[in-house]
Amino acid sequence: MGVQGAARPLALVTGASSGIGRALATRLAVCGFDLVIAAEDDGLRGVAQTLGGLGCEVTAVQVDLAVAEGVVRLHHEVSAGGRPVSVGALNAGVAVGGDFVRTELADDLRLVDLNCRSTVHLAKLLARDMVAAGEGRLLFTSSIAGAAPSPYQATYGASKAFVHSFAEALRHELRGTGVTVTSLMPGPTDTAIFDRGGLESTAIASGRKDDPDEVARDAVTALLALRAVVVTGPATNRVQVAAAGVMPAEVAAAFVAADPTRNRRIDSAPGRLRSQPRPGRQGRKLALVTHPLGQFRPGRTGL
Repeated sequence: MGVQGAARPLALVTGASSGIGRALATRLAVCGFDLVIAAEDDGLRGVAQTLGGLGCEVTAVQVDLAVAEGVVRLHHEVSAGGRPVSVGALNAGVAVGGDFVRTELADDLRLVDLNCRSTVHLAKLLARDMVAAGEGRLLFTSSIAGAAPSPYQATYGASKAFVHSFAEALRHELRGTGVTVTSLMPGPTDTAIFDRGGLESTAIASGRKDDPDEVARDAVTALLALRAVVVTGPATNRVQVAAAGVMPAEVAAAFVAADPTRNRRIDSAPGRLRSQPRPGRQGRKLALVTHPLGQFRPGRTGL
């Protein structure tokens, strides 16, 4: 799949120095886009050189998007070239894991600034430009973690729920403008987010993770096909999202939190768990099977 036309269109990808962002940039380059890539760390320059070897023009902007000045600077750098942005992949984000009362407030607030505030800020600037041009495609990286409450990664899960809801609302608002919006909902993916978010020794980090290149392939395919939502990875990811849509939030949160090691540091892999009977319901037990992805499915229930 590629983009037709003599001139290569321009794509902007944030969080592009590693993981899903780098994979998205690579995939877009293969599909015929020139690139503006953004990230905070020094590794961005090396990524730009690698991507340039794919035959595309690459501009690297090293910037901290967790502050408003960084978003403004990135938009200025993109606009200075005089080329319209055909695709904006708003992917930059961080994770914070652990008990909310014990995590650092500064870490949680920076997560909100990067995952939520900067996404809204950059989307506002890009969407206005795209509507004025009469065309454009926006891709927002959410997560299946946003489909249900996420105890022990409360701010991360909530931020991804925000991004997904925001993307769906924006898609509706932009109908008829020539601008489309796609929400990307990957499952646990083999990226540096676990190490950076303090999740490297958790059950979810030690389980099965998806290949970021495969996530990016499915994401870009969905984006160019104008799809509203793409849940990448195995079928269990789509089952989890579907189940979260019909399950009461209290029950969904209990399922996620039922394994106390899911987003806390562990010394061994998780196994089979059984809940303790509630007072007054001594004859009922709920069996939960812990999956490597950190997901749960109801087991046989004895009444």
